[in-house]
Amino acid sequence: MLLLKTSEQNFQVQFNTLLCRGNMDMENVSKIVSTIIAEIKADGNGALKNHIEKFDKWHVANDEALEVKTSDMKKAYDALDTKLKEALELAYKRIYAYHEKLMPKSWLDFEDSGTVLGQKVTPVDRAGLYIPGGKAAYPSSLLMNAIPALVAGVKEVVVCTPAPNNELNPLLLAAMHLCDIKKAFKVGGASAIAAMAYGTQSIPKVDVITGPGNIFVATAKKLVFGEVNIDMIAGPSEIGVLADTTANPHLLAIDLLSQAEHDEMASSILITPSLEIAEKTRTEIYTWLETLDRKAIAEVSIKERGAIIVTRDMDEAVDLMNQIAPEHLEVVTSHPFDLLPKIHHAGAIFMGSYTPEPIGDYIAGPNHTLPTGGTAKFYSPLGVENFLKRSSIISMSKQGLDEIGEACALLAHTEGLGAHEASVRVRLSQSKK
Repeated sequence: MLLLKTSEQNFQVQFNTLLCRGNMDMENVSKIVSTIIAEIKADGNGALKNHIEKFDKWHVANDEALEVKTSDMKKAYDALDTKLKEALELAYKRIYAYHEKLMPKSWLDFEDSGTVLGQKVTPVDRAGLYIPGGKAAYPSSLLMNAIPALVAGVKEVVVCTPAPNNELNPLLLAAMHLCDIKKAFKVGGASAIAAMAYGTQSIPKVDVITGPGNIFVATAKKLVFGEVNIDMIAGPSEIGVLADTTANPHLLAIDLLSQAEHDEMASSILITPSLEIAEKTRTEIYTWLETLDRKAIAEVSIKERGAIIVTRDMDEAVDLMNQIAPEHLEVVTSHPFDLLPKIHHAGAIFMGSYTPEPIGDYIAGPNHTLPTGGTAKFYSPLGVENFLKRSSIISMSKQGLDEIGEACALLAHTEGLGAHEASVRVRLSQSKK
C-alpha cells in the first residue's frame, strides 16, 4: 500500500493521482450503452430478453419470466432465520425513522396585504430502483433505496436487479417483501436503466431512477437524465480515514479493507500526522488480508488505489481530506467532534472509534447511497428529496399586486417582454378605476 508524506518533494504529483480516482472511461462505454438504450427504445421486451441471455446467461421464455413473483418474496422472507429476520427488520425500522426526519413539509405564508406564498411538496408517481448484483448481492441497497421512496409517499416503486443464471439472492427477495415491493424485474445493467427510463411492454416508465451500479449503469443513468431524474452518477466505493495517535491501527486496517473488498476499483485512504500509526496500520492491513474471503479483490484495491498519507499536522490532514471529498469518512481521533466544523466535503461522516463505516452501510439509519469520486463537493446522500418535487404557490391579492406590480412591469419592460409588462399593467389600470 502506497505510503506518502506531505513533506516529500513529489507529494503533490502523487496526491493529484488520488484526486483522479473517480475518473471513469464513460466516453468509450457510452457507445455501447447508447446502443443498448436504442435497442430497448425500439424493441422493448424483445431487446431485454436478448440482453439478459447475452449478459446474465439464461433464456427468458416469455414476458412473465422477467418479473419477480411476490409469492417468491414472501416465501424467502418466511424462510429467514429468526435472528436474520430480526436484524433485517431492525435495519428497516432505523432507516425508516431516520428518513422520516428528513421529510420536508408544504407551507403557506400569509402576507399582511392578503397575498399568499408557499410551497407544495408532492412525491413522484413512480420511482425506479436499481439494485446491483454480480460480484455481491446487496439487500441493504434495496432498503436504502426503497425506504426513502416509501417515506416520501411514492405510489408505485419498481425494482430492477440482475439475476445471473436466473437466480436471485434470497435475502434480497426477503427485503423486497419487507418493503412491500409489488413490481420487481430480473433485469440488470444499462438495459434496466433504459427500460425504466422509457418503459417496455412489462416494465413501466418511471419518473426517477436511483441506486448504485457499475460503469455501464452509471453511464446509462447519465444518458437518460432529462427523460427521467436520477440520484447521482456514482463510481466505485471509497473510504477516507482521519486518525491521530490515539487510533488503533488494528481497527484502522480492517476499516480500510471494508471498502477495498467491494471492488478492485475501490479506494481506501488513511491520512494521519503520525508516522507510527501509518506504518503500523500498513502492517496490519497485510495481516488482515490473509483472513479475508475476498482477499483477491481487496488486495488489488489496496495495491492500486489505496494510500496512507502522513501530514505535518491534523489541520493539513483535514485540508487534504476535504480535497478528496470521500464517500465515507471516519474521524478516529481523541475528540472527533472538534474536527467536524472543519470538514466540508464528505458523503457520510463516522465519528469516533466505535463507529465503523459498515454500521452505516446496514443499520445506523442514514442512507448508504452516497456520492463518490469527489462528487461529495456538490452531491448529497440519497434521501426522501430524491423522490419528491416542489411546486411554488403564489396567490396575489389586489392590494398585493398594487404594491409590487409596478416594479414587476418595469422589470418586464427592461427585458423587452411587452406581453409580460402588459399582463401586469392591465390589472394595475383596472384596479385604479
